[in-house]
Amino acid sequence: MPNARATHLTRRGILAAGGALGLGAVLAACGDDDAKSEGTGEATTAAKSGPWTFKDDRGTTVKLGKVPTKIVAFVGVAAALHDYGIDIKGVFGPTKTQDGKADVQAGDMDVSKLTVFGNVWDQFNVEQYAAFAPEVLISTTFDSAGTLWYVPEASKDKIAKLAPSVAVSVYDRQLTKPLERMWELAESLGADMKADKVVQSKKDFEAAAERLRKAAKARPEIKVMAGSASQDLFYVSGTNLSIDLEYFKALGVNFVEPPESAKKQGGGWFESLSWENVDKYPADIIMMDDRSSTIQPADITEATWKKLPAVKAGQVIARSPEPILSYDKCTPLLTSLAEAIEKAKKVA
Repeated sequence: MPNARATHLTRRGILAAGGALGLGAVLAACGDDDAKSEGTGEATTAAKSGPWTFKDDRGTTVKLGKVPTKIVAFVGVAAALHDYGIDIKGVFGPTKTQDGKADVQAGDMDVSKLTVFGNVWDQFNVEQYAAFAPEVLISTTFDSAGTLWYVPEASKDKIAKLAPSVAVSVYDRQLTKPLERMWELAESLGADMKADKVVQSKKDFEAAAERLRKAAKARPEIKVMAGSASQDLFYVSGTNLSIDLEYFKALGVNFVEPPESAKKQGGGWFESLSWENVDKYPADIIMMDDRSSTIQPADITEATWKKLPAVKAGQVIARSPEPILSYDKCTPLLTSLAEAIEKAKKVA
C-alpha cells in the first residue's frame, strides 16, 4: 500500500505506508508459499492459575506455566481482545492520532491507559518492552512466512528473545477464519465466550452477512470499487488476498477487479493509478481506506476524483483494510456495505 514515498521504503513499509487497501502488497512477495503453516484451530482454555497453550497460524505452539496477563499486542489485536473482555496493557502500532485521540484501529480501548511501545511504522522501544516484562506478544501476519505485523525488521530478533509470540493470519483467506481464530485466542486467555454480549455479537454478524448476501443478489448490477488515496496515487484493490474483500466477494458483491498484470507492482494486492487516471474503472460505490495513514475522502482535492459518478452521487463509504477482528467490530462493515448496495443508484 505504497504512498508517494513507497520507493524509499522497505517492502513491509510500503504496506504500512497506507496506500492501498489490501495490506500486504509487498508482503505477498515475502516468504515461500510452500512453507505456509497455519494453526489447526486448536486452543486450550485454562483456568487463570493453570498452564496455557495456544497453537497459532504459523504452526507454532506457545506453552506457558499460566495464562498470560502481561500481554503486548498489535493495537488492532488488542482492540479485538478488549471486545471479549481481555485487558491488554501494552500495544504497538497506530494507537494515537497526532492530537492524542484514539486511532481508528484502537477500537474502544482507552488509549490514555495504554503503554505504547511504538505508534508508527518501524518504531518499537525494545528497552521499554523489556522493562515491561511481557509474557507473550501477539500480532497478525500478512504473508505466508508468518512475519509479525508492525514488529520492525531491525529489532525483531531482540524482541523475539524477550517473550514468545503468537500470530493470527490475515493473509489470503476470508474474514470468517481470522474471526474464529481471534475468538479461540480470547477464549484461551480466559474470556467468557458464553456471555450474552459476546453470543449476541456473533449472531448480529451472521445476520449482517445474510443481509449483505441478499443485497448483492438483488442488485448484481451494482459495481463496487475498493480504493485508497495518497498524495500522488490512487490505489484500486483486487479482492484476492484481503480478508474483507474475499469474504464480501464470496457473499456475492460485484467488485472492480484490476487484472493481475496491473497488480504486479503491488505484490498482487492492488493497482496504482495516477490521479489523472482515477476514472479507469467504472464504479457505482467506492469503499475508501479508513486508516489514519491514508487521505480520507473529504480531504481529497483532485478534480478527477470529484468528477467520479460515485463521488458525485454521494456513494462513497468507509472500508477497514485492517478490521478489528471481533464480531462486534466487523458487523458494521457488513451492514454499511449492504445498506450502500440496497440504496445505490446505478451511476457507472
